[in-house]
Amino acid sequence: MVNFLVTLPPKWEEFLERLSDEHDIEIGKVIGELCNWAFSRPEYKAQFETWLDNAYPPKGQAEDNARAAGEEANESEEKLETDEEEEAHEDRDYNEDREAKH
Repeated sequence: MVNFLVTLPPKWEEFLERLSDEHDIEIGKVIGELCNWAFSRPEYKAQFETWLDNAYPPKGQAEDNARAAGEEANESEEKLETDEEEEAHEDRDYNEDREAKH
């Protein structure tokens, strides 16, 4: 078994410590058995991996997602600027036409 240093949210730390005390086993053993139980079926593993990929994208994917989001933001900003420029030209053309008629 490999030893890891983990930080648990307080509510889970208290719960797991209570279980380890009640059953007179080390908390590491409780966590190990929890992992054995949680990943005992392939579909549980797949479900956890899917959640993890969404919550914390794999290395490289996070950068790709951020880059894509930045590109989308730039495209939206460029479209807005283009639309504003077109509207300004339409207003100018309209005003020029009105002045020419007077």
